[in-house]
Amino acid sequence: MRSKPSKNTGFSDQDLATAWQAASLLLGYPDEELLARRPLLRRAVATLPAPAAEPLGRVRDHLDATPPQKLAADYVTTFDQRKRCCLYLTYYACGDTRKRGMALLRFQQAYRAAGLDLDGAELPDHLAVVLEFAATGDLAEGRRLLVEHRAGLELLRLSLTEAGSPWAPVLDAVSATLPPLTGRIEDAVAKLIAEGPPEETVGLAPYGIETAAVGPVLLPDPVVPAVGARS
Repeated sequence: MRSKPSKNTGFSDQDLATAWQAASLLLGYPDEELLARRPLLRRAVATLPAPAAEPLGRVRDHLDATPPQKLAADYVTTFDQRKRCCLYLTYYACGDTRKRGMALLRFQQAYRAAGLDLDGAELPDHLAVVLEFAATGDLAEGRRLLVEHRAGLELLRLSLTEAGSPWAPVLDAVSATLPPLTGRIEDAVAKLIAEGPPEETVGLAPYGIETAAVGPVLLPDPVVPAVGARS
């Protein structure tokens, strides 16, 4: 039986897992492995409600229509060279301060509690990693992490939209799976826009990592329900 939709979003747990896994893949570096998964992504996205299917489908179509070299160059320009398009969620809440190390540890602890251990290829707050965890590790805990960092997610969504980025619809889809923004979150977003993240260049020593690896996030193949299985 298909799980009941969430009262807050209208997405069932199955929908959330599929949407978050597709979003995770689409936020990965556009290498040959990701491009080879386009048919799988098309099938997955086709099972989703329109608020996620439509934006995710647009990004998937962009992968089809854009030469791989341009995709790679645009990805690096978007996510590695624009601070307000950073994919590391704790950056928005903590900036480069001592608090960020502890925030990273909380992500790591959540993964370990679910029986998962990262291989060190990426920091635990990378949005693609968080979405993958939410989809395949612990849906409730993953949703909590996303909601906890909703202000940063919204700033990222707005920044990508303002830049005209082809990846902006991924954040539109993720936003559609979460509860509506509250006044408190809107105030936090406005503050982030006005002031930016906190500043204090101390590295990430409390977490034990000085720099993050650059390159694709290596994720397992998605588990996609058959389209005919919906009821």
